[in-house]
Amino acid sequence: MKSVHLCYFVFFCLTLPAFSGTVQVDSTAVLVTGAIEQIPLTDTYDPSYVVLDYPNGDVPIDRGVCTDVIVRAFRKLNIDLQVLVHTDMKKNFSAYPSKWGLKRPDRNIDHRRVPNLMTWLERHGKSLPVTRNGEEYLPGDIVAWKIPGNLDHIGLVVDKKVEGTNRYGVVHNIGRGTELEDVLFEFRIIGHYRYFR
Repeated sequence: MKSVHLCYFVFFCLTLPAFSGTVQVDSTAVLVTGAIEQIPLTDTYDPSYVVLDYPNGDVPIDRGVCTDVIVRAFRKLNIDLQVLVHTDMKKNFSAYPSKWGLKRPDRNIDHRRVPNLMTWLERHGKSLPVTRNGEEYLPGDIVAWKIPGNLDHIGLVVDKKVEGTNRYGVVHNIGRGTELEDVLFEFRIIGHYRYFR
């Protein structure tokens, strides 16, 4: 497993374009790679409440939920959604969903809830239109769905085209661990976001 990660690292470093002695990092590529790299590592869906470190708190890498896919991918860019969501919720608690009956932010779980991530992305101007056109969902985009049971779900579009289609696959964890699948239009889309625009 370590040799695979080393190969990814070496390939990534060798393919970064350099300009005037500096390295130009493609943030979307890093984000996508950060999601794909979770596939062999996270093989369990586990929604248990866990007391986390702060900042950079995480459950063990072998487990997690759909939101952990997003949080872990963004941390490859040193963007800590745990901190960003918690900080915004402390200042604007009433702007976030109240469906869990909390009276104050909880930095252990708030960023691991789909409606909270959606709210944070919307509040920070990352929303895009929801359409049925697969070509409008690009690598690095975050998609949220309403799945059977009236449950919320979220995933990250990656740079792997679904064979025979004009759309990309999605990395998500819907109950079997982190996987890359053709699920973009499998469920009703309720949110479409692009962090880097």
